[in-house]
Amino acid sequence: MTGVETRTVTRDEDGMRLDRWFKAHYPGLGFGHLQKLVRTGQVRVDGGRVKTATRLAAGQAVRVPPISADDAPRPQKPGAGGLGDADFLRSILLHEDPQVFVFNKPAGLAVQGGSGVARHVDGMLPSLAKRNGNQPRLVHRLDRDTSGVLVVARTRTAAAALAKSFRGRDAHKVYWALVKGVPREREGRISTWLAKVQGPQGDRMKVARHGDESADHALTHYRVVDQAGQRLAWLAMEPVTGRTHQLRAHAAHIGHPIVGDPKYFDVENWELPGGIQNRLHLHARRIVLPHPAGGMLDVTAPLPPHMRQSWNLLGFDEDEPGAGDIDSA
Repeated sequence: MTGVETRTVTRDEDGMRLDRWFKAHYPGLGFGHLQKLVRTGQVRVDGGRVKTATRLAAGQAVRVPPISADDAPRPQKPGAGGLGDADFLRSILLHEDPQVFVFNKPAGLAVQGGSGVARHVDGMLPSLAKRNGNQPRLVHRLDRDTSGVLVVARTRTAAAALAKSFRGRDAHKVYWALVKGVPREREGRISTWLAKVQGPQGDRMKVARHGDESADHALTHYRVVDQAGQRLAWLAMEPVTGRTHQLRAHAAHIGHPIVGDPKYFDVENWELPGGIQNRLHLHARRIVLPHPAGGMLDVTAPLPPHMRQSWNLLGFDEDEPGAGDIDSA
């Protein structure tokens, strides 16, 4: 048990609901338990009783009653190499400032928890929380097996600004992919409707018709950067929309699925070229978006080891001019 605490609501937390404030500061505290503490008057703001939906104002004092060890946040197990959460996250850090973290997420590391997921980025972020209670927040996602640029907000106001940029399509992203075959058109536009369906390997996206239930429009621009004969091509892909598995489903839709994709690579009698690992070859290479403090945030992530190995085997140059350019059209 910890003793009674009095914590001051920060400027960044102005307008936050009380239950969400507790979730940010005490993520292990269940909502039911919080309701009981509020109902019995153990939680108070500026000395007065409140409700879980009460909006807080900067400068107010929140009385926090003793919280049991069972309700305290539990750190995740250290990762490979014995690194703790904070050390691990800093080992993959690409950019840091008072508002934003940008990480180079490894392939195979989940961004959020789920069935069978023991360790994920969201669960490690509390290790980088500031002493004033500001906890880093996710503002977008990458598939578990996709590597590359992952932007995380360090404050609530930064999270709101970044989320608005992603919703408003002000965030421009370039992904690199290794695909089967070479598209006939060197540059192209893939526009479809996508809907989620359940399959033997879990949820996947299928191309649907406009008006189909749960179908969302998805738009991707692509260009061929280089190729290995007619067997493999290096694509730079720019998603305009942000649908689940969008690039993977679109690559398969045009007949050029991404190498190593367990959900969408469905080509009979196709053999993986020697030396190339059967792992998803999709990497979030670059992101450019408005910075919450003004100006632009522009970050590039180096290739993961399995893709760098493939690039070396195929003679692709990671520094190919224009490969990471953003199409402003």
